[in-house]
Amino acid sequence: MKQALIRKLEGYEELSDQDRWALNGLVTKVRQVGARVDLIQEGDPPENVHLILNGFACRYKVLPNGQRQIMAFLVPGDFCDLNVFILDHMDHSIGTISACQVVDIPRQAIEEITANHPRITRALWWCNLVDEAVLREWLVNLGGRPANERIAHLLCELLVRLSAVGCTKDNSYEFPFTQTDIADTMGLSAVHVSRSYRELRETGRITLKHRNLTIHDVEQLKSYCGFNPNYLHLSNTRWKDRRNPTWLNQARSS
Repeated sequence: MKQALIRKLEGYEELSDQDRWALNGLVTKVRQVGARVDLIQEGDPPENVHLILNGFACRYKVLPNGQRQIMAFLVPGDFCDLNVFILDHMDHSIGTISACQVVDIPRQAIEEITANHPRITRALWWCNLVDEAVLREWLVNLGGRPANERIAHLLCELLVRLSAVGCTKDNSYEFPFTQTDIADTMGLSAVHVSRSYRELRETGRITLKHRNLTIHDVEQLKSYCGFNPNYLHLSNTRWKDRRNPTWLNQARSS
């Protein structure tokens, strides 16, 4: 699954063969991590950057009353807080949802690759900006949409993000999340999530079976929940334009 990382970064920046070789060099020791295992906990000193090669993970916090709030889902190709090693300690936890293939990347390796590969550096900037954009959209989702539409919006987002790294087929993708996971993400009860699933299934919008989710009419579901993928920034036209000689000549003549 090394290609998940490369596919993701190439969505933001055109990479050279040397860039791809350098990225592959980050993936030297892959470890298998089971489901429901913390990669790092709140309060721990961060030493490495975690890269998810396969499987699903999440960022979360636990409140004093024991309630969990999930703040992000991590899919293949995602870094778990790229610059986290700058901090003295973690202000949140990162845990797996499903069994995962994880790479622990030392700080020095990140510093070296960004110092020597400007295209990779720009792509990593985009990764950070998109992470922030997703968090903003999740805040809008929680505060501005009814329960059924919140969940539908998340399902559309996962489809787009997983499609970008080659992890979907015929609008279907692996869905290892429990009703409690979705409840802890959407600010709902597990009972409310169950009701929302039932409504989405009964109206023919989705099928959820054997931990695999299928969206039957993607455009219809996007319209239903007001999903606009612009916050995922999957088409990086600005940097492409900067590399275009026509654009450069026009700029020089103006």
